[in-house]
Amino acid sequence: MEIKKKLAQVPSSPGIYTMKGVKEKVIYVGKAKNLKNRLKSYFQKSSSLDARKSAMVREVRGFDYIVTGNELEALVLESNFIKRFKPKYNIILRDDKNYPYLRLTINEDWPRLETARRITKDGSLYFGPFVPAGVMWETLKFIRRTFPLRTCKYDLEKPFRPCIQYQMGRCLAPCADDRRKETDHKRYMETVNEVRLFLQGEKKELLLTMQDRMQKFSDELRFEEAAGLRDRIKALEKAWETQRVISHELGDIDVIGIYRENQEASIFILFVRNGMVIGQNDFFLKKLNGINNSELSASFIELFYSKEMLIPPKVVLPFKGNFETQILWLSEKRGKPVKFLCAPKRADKEETKVLKMASENAYHSFLRHKDTAANEVISELKNLLNLKTTPQRIEAIDVSNISGSEAVGALIVWEEGNFIKDDYRLFKIKTVKGIDDFAMIGEVAGRHFKNLTADKLPQLILIDGGMGQLESALKAMKPFELPVEIAAIAKEKDGKPDRIFLPEKNSAQ
Repeated sequence: MEIKKKLAQVPSSPGIYTMKGVKEKVIYVGKAKNLKNRLKSYFQKSSSLDARKSAMVREVRGFDYIVTGNELEALVLESNFIKRFKPKYNIILRDDKNYPYLRLTINEDWPRLETARRITKDGSLYFGPFVPAGVMWETLKFIRRTFPLRTCKYDLEKPFRPCIQYQMGRCLAPCADDRRKETDHKRYMETVNEVRLFLQGEKKELLLTMQDRMQKFSDELRFEEAAGLRDRIKALEKAWETQRVISHELGDIDVIGIYRENQEASIFILFVRNGMVIGQNDFFLKKLNGINNSELSASFIELFYSKEMLIPPKVVLPFKGNFETQILWLSEKRGKPVKFLCAPKRADKEETKVLKMASENAYHSFLRHKDTAANEVISELKNLLNLKTTPQRIEAIDVSNISGSEAVGALIVWEEGNFIKDDYRLFKIKTVKGIDDFAMIGEVAGRHFKNLTADKLPQLILIDGGMGQLESALKAMKPFELPVEIAAIAKEKDGKPDRIFLPEKNSAQ
């Protein structure tokens, strides 16, 4: 169906739309309050589109849309589609990992503290995210050394003999039959509460609670237990001295710093909990031509918070913009109101200070991504292979088989300092019978070249093998007339060192 005819059928409802290029490939995903008006705006001659959207429209061969009940549903669906299709005209975050948390299982009779990568509504308390995870492991190690909670996952329905953790004084041993009385459970839950207060940063309340218990033990002549609490209080005070406290007034807050130059930007996020920095993460984004700072901020928020994670009550951003839908969405995810503080003023002294810190880190992160050791390696590779240009995207092809059967080919991709696993491909050999590495390389290369698109064109292709494999790949590439350089690498074998084979050269380097 022609685009003009299909536009006439689009409803004036909220929803998402997908722009498709050649071979039905999704090149852009967007959301709209009014699908008809939004889609028409792309194809009207009078529309004043920026350079990025104009380039996109020139590639569009069709579109699809999905109607949603409201803008919030459209926002969630849009982020899911972007993650699924990774369209080249959308902002993409290569961040598919769930962040680490500490989980206190207060829903159990004898709670434990453990690590977790997913947040579920199981009645437990979650603390985090801890990024990088090293902070979490240090915190867990300190708590297990200081607070005698059980670390095992055993079913305590039936009692059994305590382990070495009890003998070391690091567990109150609720597994033992003689340590499960009501008074034992009360003491255990007091320890659980102390762990909760520690993780929540309630220093004053925790110290008062522990000091009161220490005094009570002393009055009851339970000096060994009082001494144990005294040692734990000293350990806590020492640990707090080393914590990176910014300001207790900040409470729980995520602070997003952005540094941008032309089409590239670095985003640095600080996770502040109870006034302390417990984690951080950074992202380097490219091809931002035509995306203003407000759109960049909104897209980042939608993609970053789309995973299951704890949402703080406040998010600080460096730019102003219309974030009403994002605020409603995060408030719904959190179950409580979420406030955005955009480009805070001097009156918001603490927020301004921590935003400056995040922005400075975004700047240094930008410099690190632009000036990495990988650049030196690529420069050396350019000289070694006598390449015309410095490759920003490199693809490597190899084949494997088991005695001529179950033959497969593989393609891996490296681009600007990172391996792009989303672009990896596996090919099942279809046309070659028996053991013939040359023909297999030719089949895999030909099938790959046939589906290459201009936006993912490599500057260099590496073939695993010698001159025979290289010639097969060159023959497969010839019909497509691709402006791509190619080389083959033969690994060390039979005493011969690694060798490099280049086109139009009869000998290895």
